[in-house]
Parts: sequence; structure tokens; C-alpha cells
Amino acid sequence: MCGYERCRPCRGAHGYLRGGQGVLHLRGLPGHGGRRLKHRRGRLGECLQHPASGAVRGDWREKPGCWSHRFPCPGRHALVGGTIIGSARCQAFRTREGRLKAACNLLQRGITNLCVIGGDGSLTGANLFRKEWSGLLEELARNGQIDKEAVQKYAYLNVVGMVGSIDNDFCGTDMTIGTDSALHRIIEVVDAIMTTAQSHQRTFVLEVMGRHCGYLALVSALACGADWVFLPESPPEEGWEEQMCVKLSENRARKKRLNIIIVAEGAIDTQNKPITSEKIKELVVTQLGYDTRVTILGHVQRGGTPSAFDRILASRMGVEAVIALLEATPDTPACVVSLNGNHAVRLPLMECVQMTQDVQKAMDERRFQDAVRLRGRSFAGNLNTYKRLAIKLPDDQIPKTNCNVAVINVGAPAAGMNAAVRSAVRVGIADGHRMLAIYDGFDGFAKGQIKEIGWTDVGGWTGQGGSILGTKRVLPGKYLEEIATQMRTHSINALLIIGGFEAYLGLLELSAAREKHEEFCVPMVMVPATVSNNVPGSDFSIGADTALNTITDTCDRIKQSASGTKRRVFIIETMGGYCGYLANMGGLAAGADAAYIFEEPFDIRDLQSNVEHLTEKMKTTIQRGLVLRNESCSENYTTDFIYQLYSEEGKGVFDCRKNVLGHMQQGGAPSPFDRNFGTKISARAMEWITAKLKEARGRGKKFTTDDSICVLGISKRNVIFQPVAELKKQTDFEHRIPKEQWWLKLRPLMKILAKYKASYDVSDSGQLEHVQPWSV
Repeated sequence: MCGYERCRPCRGAHGYLRGGQGVLHLRGLPGHGGRRLKHRRGRLGECLQHPASGAVRGDWREKPGCWSHRFPCPGRHALVGGTIIGSARCQAFRTREGRLKAACNLLQRGITNLCVIGGDGSLTGANLFRKEWSGLLEELARNGQIDKEAVQKYAYLNVVGMVGSIDNDFCGTDMTIGTDSALHRIIEVVDAIMTTAQSHQRTFVLEVMGRHCGYLALVSALACGADWVFLPESPPEEGWEEQMCVKLSENRARKKRLNIIIVAEGAIDTQNKPITSEKIKELVVTQLGYDTRVTILGHVQRGGTPSAFDRILASRMGVEAVIALLEATPDTPACVVSLNGNHAVRLPLMECVQMTQDVQKAMDERRFQDAVRLRGRSFAGNLNTYKRLAIKLPDDQIPKTNCNVAVINVGAPAAGMNAAVRSAVRVGIADGHRMLAIYDGFDGFAKGQIKEIGWTDVGGWTGQGGSILGTKRVLPGKYLEEIATQMRTHSINALLIIGGFEAYLGLLELSAAREKHEEFCVPMVMVPATVSNNVPGSDFSIGADTALNTITDTCDRIKQSASGTKRRVFIIETMGGYCGYLANMGGLAAGADAAYIFEEPFDIRDLQSNVEHLTEKMKTTIQRGLVLRNESCSENYTTDFIYQLYSEEGKGVFDCRKNVLGHMQQGGAPSPFDRNFGTKISARAMEWITAKLKEARGRGKKFTTDDSICVLGISKRNVIFQPVAELKKQTDFEHRIPKEQWWLKLRPLMKILAKYKASYDVSDSGQLEHVQPWSV
């Protein structure tokens, strides 16, 4: 098998190689039993040193039969940006002569499986290479470069594509590798600029990458609450100059001290004429006289350390790509591994490439609505959400519903809660509701700490961590009478709860109290927000990504500190209660040697095995170790116990240090993922509330059915509302975790990458699907 990368580098590409590298030690599908792939020692795959040009020149990077020589430290490659095997555009590969040389070089290595990491150009070239394969072999045979036996032996070339692009410009996948990391760089700059902009009352025009795709600009604008955004797919209407200036002046009139305008480098108007950052600056200065600055981020967006999301996504996609190659037959078309929601899927490569090219064609022909539609539901949803949150209609143009909707935060604070509150308030106001903020959780609810909250009150909340409304772990059970009185006093017609497991328990208590208190017979919906990611009904919770990035960054720093001392093992304790999500996924992202979690019981023999594994590792060139432990994984095997055991058993071989990360995992500014996830899921919750209230309008309907009190979350491919009554069966209340958790299927992957013998379940691996209309 061979992997190669073309075009521009993106952070996280190493995760592809890393995710594939352990799985390249897998047995083939025939006879593996029960669709499980087992790790074994064997010949590794090979990587072209410089993509397509390497294929033409035969520029290989390989150390046959020895993983430690090829990839001496799997964890180290996960935290390095760019691409270790190089990336470049190759003119020679565009010609048949170049592809003929590439085919000859592959055959010299006996390679008939190809993983291609790149954009639509790279994947189109790979598909053409596959189509020409038989003809290339025949030509090589005629030239005497190979014999007829080789033509028969290597008759078929299997190709699997993986999309690496920071622009997220490839149709068929929700996220490409490198996009999340690029968003991290952009948001870091925006957050830094906001402080200086507020001080000087300036307007900043930020230009981000995206020559043909406005995803980075759009999601960045959503994540920072930008005043205006320019995209190639959705140009501003005629007269946008005046509209933008009016919007900026209105925001200043509301005592906003800064303006942020985000521009994609490929931004155009409706006549396909470019809109440049300098043109926008000149307009603002001329029309409004504001002190305006331009910042062009450029290649800063490509560099730096990959985010935790990119590392994990790349590893998952790398595994899926290798499994796809192992399952491929001569009749299997070239496919691309994609992400749909939280589910890995395989789509026909050329269908996705054709759709991507159709987007550009639609923009060239000025069919911009078609361009947005072709980008997919995620892009269209982001655009619609941004428009709803950024532009407020005059009060006299908003039809009033005479409904009061309350928003409350419950449980421990989580980064992204404020973004969710902002989104709910603005969508609710846009729908004509009167929005009420409840301070300090259910405790404040019972005491009547309720105030009306307006559009401008939540300005600037998106990038702030913690909970501005205040949040407590108090449950409503003790205060049902008082809370019912407050709901009656304030005429609350619907309730949005943003929080963790306490919010889930509180929702159950309110549901059970409906028989005694008719005030609770209103639509209620919960949006999961907790660093522990332990709420039933959702694969992800607001705040978990920020905590995961904190853990990953800390592990990177700790590993770097050990690079000078050598022979040192670090034991790191993470939060999460009984849920091992942070420990397991943090271990996968940081390249840990082991991660102890409650969901997978362990004993002294497992600890001893890990010590022996690390002892062997210290004999290699990578003389450091990293072990993560979930805070409640075991009552007896505490962090101190594991630290003392490792110190004693490793005496003379390695020394040991321990770190308890504690509440730093709850703090900090929200990650781009949490800002956008909180914004979009909260907006969706408010749309559900509006729909429910419309059902009851004028009829005085009371909501008593199970489907009127729900948890909103992501489950595999879909965003779904699930009644709390149904979720009770899926909950382990004693340990405050769901009975089934999707991420446990990734646990063997972490072990394989740490060079343990483990089995990887491929029963849930994606099957080849066609691009469906709903995903277009």
C-alpha cells in the first residue's frame, strides 16, 4: 500500500498517516472472523516522499519491516503541522508519460493500493490514474519494462481518497482535515484583535483564506459575531455598500466600540467582480470616517499545531481508508472517505469531485443559490444562522407572538454556554418572543432572579468562557413549588435549559412534576453543555471540545518538557466523572501510551503490562511516556497509586511525574467548534420551541406528551430531539453516563497506535454510498 499527498499542506495530515499506520499492521479481511481486524507485526505501507512528483521520480521513504524506523513516535507526528512526507503540485503527473513512470515505480514496489490525501485536483488525478492503469501496464509490457506475469499479478489499482484542505471546499463531507485547525488560528487572531479594537474604537477588516469557498470566513464570522461577512458563494445584494455602512453605524449607536468585517480572499459581488479588503476599508473610511485597519492572515492559517478535532478526525479517516482498501475488489470504484455528522462514510470519488466542480460552475454562471445548495446542508445552515443572528429587523417588522421564553444554565460551567445563550436570545427575538434570562440555575429560578434580556445585551458573548448567566448544580426537586410560582408570575410559555447531567436530571424532575404543577406543561428542551460529554442522547456536548484541546495542548507541553530529561513517564489525571471521554480521546489526540477509564475495567495485571511496555519503549529512541487517567476510573487505583506503582516498578529504567489538570479544563475561551456547535444547536432548539408554540397558539393547549420535553443532540448523522422519558432507559444513573457511548469503538485504535496488540471492530465501517440529495 502507498499513501501520498498533493497540493498544499494542512495541519492534521499526519493523523491520516498515523491513523493508517497502526491499521497497516492489520490482517486482511478473509478469515479474520466476525469482521474484526487484528494487529500483527508485518511489512508496513510505504509513503511517497513528495506526492505525485515522488511517484514519477520514485522518491520513496521506507524502512521495511520496522515501524519504529518508519514512524519512531506516532504521538509526535500527531502534534506536528504540515506534512512529513512532503506535498507539491506535479506537472509531470498531468501527462501520460509522467503517469507511466509513476505506474512503473509502483510496480517495482508491488503496490496496487493507493491512499491519496489532497483536494479535488489530487483526487481527480488519482481517479484518472486508476482508469488508465491497465493501459499503462500494457504499455510498460510492450516497452519491456515489466513481463506479462506482472501485468496479470498487478492488474488492478485500488484508490481511496482522503480530503485534506483547510478551505473545506470539497463536497460530500462536512469537514475536511485541517479546517478546524485553521479556524483555531483565525479565532485566536480575532480574539486578540478585539481587545485592541475596543480600546481604540476601530473597525477591523480581516481577510481569511478561501479563494473559491467561503467556509472559513462564514464560520469565523459565526464564531466571533462579526458585523459583516463576504463570501464567494453568497455575494451581497446590489447596494451592499450603503447597507453595510448603515449596519456598522447602528452597532456603534448601540454603544458597540468595535466592528469586525471578515472577507474571504475570493469574495465577489453579484457581477463576479472581486471585493477586496482594501476596497472595504476605503469605503468605511470614506463613508463613515471610522478608524479602520486591514489584517490579512495569509499562511498563518496553514501553520501551527493541529487541533484535537483534526488529530482525531484524521486518525479515524486514516483507519477507514485502510479498511476500504482491504475490502476493495476489482469492481469497487474509487471512493473518498468523508464525514457525515459524526459518522464516517464512503462516497464515489468522482461524484464528489463533479459536485465540487459544479459549485464553481454555478458561481461562474452567477447561480449563487445553487452554489450554496451544492455546498451542502452544513454550509447552508451556517449561512442561514449567521443571517438570523447578525441582522436584527426593526421591532415594528417583527410579528409578536406574546410568548415568554426563558433560558437557564444548569450544572458546571462549560465553554460555549454563552454562545448558546446569545443564539437562543437572538433567534427567539427574531421569532417574536419575549426572552427571559434566569440567573444562577434552578436556585436563582426559585428565588425569582429572572430578567428580560435583549438583542444587544448578548453582544460579544460568543467568545467568552464560563457562564455569564451563572450556573449551579442545584436540582429543581426541592423548589418545585417556588419554580412553578415563578413560571406563573412571569407567564413563561417555554423553557430552554443549557447544561450537563444535572440539567438532564432537572428536566426529568420537571417532567415528573407535570401532574401536580400545570405550569410545567410547556415545551421544554435541553441543550447538552458539559466538559464531561456524558449526557444521554448526544454524541457531543458544548464545552467538551474546548476541554479536549486544553488536555491535548497540556500533554504536548509536558511531552516537550520530557524531551530533554529522557526516560520519564507522566501520569495525567483528567476530569469527566465516571465518563472516560476526555481521557480516551485526549490520549488518542496526544499519542498517549495508555488511558485508564471507568468504562473499561482494569486490574494490577494491566498496570504491570503497561509498565513492561514502557520499559521496552525506553530502549528505543523515544524515551518518554504519557499515561492518562480519568478521575473516577477506579476507587482503589488512584492517580497516586498508579504514580507510586510506576515509580517503583520503573526504578532504574525511568522516573515518573504526575499532573492533575483540574478545573483548567473548564476554563478558557471556547474553541471554534464549541462556539459554532453552541450557536447552531441552540438556534435549532429555539426553532423547535417556536414550532411547538405555534401549534398551541389561540387554543390554550397544554403540553403533556413526552415529545414536548426533549434533549437535543447529535447522533451519528443527524441532529435529533429525543424525549427524556425514552432516554431514561439508555442512562446509567448511578455513574451518570449513557449505557452506550460511540467513542468506545475508538479505544482499540489508541492501543494499536501505542503499539499494543489489539483488535479493531470494523462492523460499523462505512459502506459505499451515493451522494444523496439531502446531503447536497
